[in-house]
Amino acid sequence: MQSETQSLTVYYDGGCPLCQAEINHYRKQTGADNICFRDVSISEEKLAGDLTKEQAMKRFHVRGHDGLLLSGAAAFVAVWSTLPRWKWAARLAALPGIMMMLEIAYRLFLPVRPILSSLFGRFTRGGS
Repeated sequence: MQSETQSLTVYYDGGCPLCQAEINHYRKQTGADNICFRDVSISEEKLAGDLTKEQAMKRFHVRGHDGLLLSGAAAFVAVWSTLPRWKWAARLAALPGIMMMLEIAYRLFLPVRPILSSLFGRFTRGGS
């Protein structure tokens, strides 16, 4: 459950080494205390009527304090908007056409995410 002080709930796949590294980076940022991070890979808790665990594992999602569910590039921009050191990226995404390009790039990334995640996991574990 989201508290009054948290403006976003981030749903992420904690079983993905690449995703985990990104979330760990965000957690270290000023403003991260305004974000509730939920690892859906281990959560048995029901997410919400409009978001299943399967959906949350396949694509990045955030829920705003207003209850609005965002996914993909829009979800990343919502996170960036919350973190002071990332606001520049959120402002860049607001330029005409940029959000569409980010979403296309994200959709192209999704099919290769398992491969990149596996490679990243091996690299961070020292090549095992």
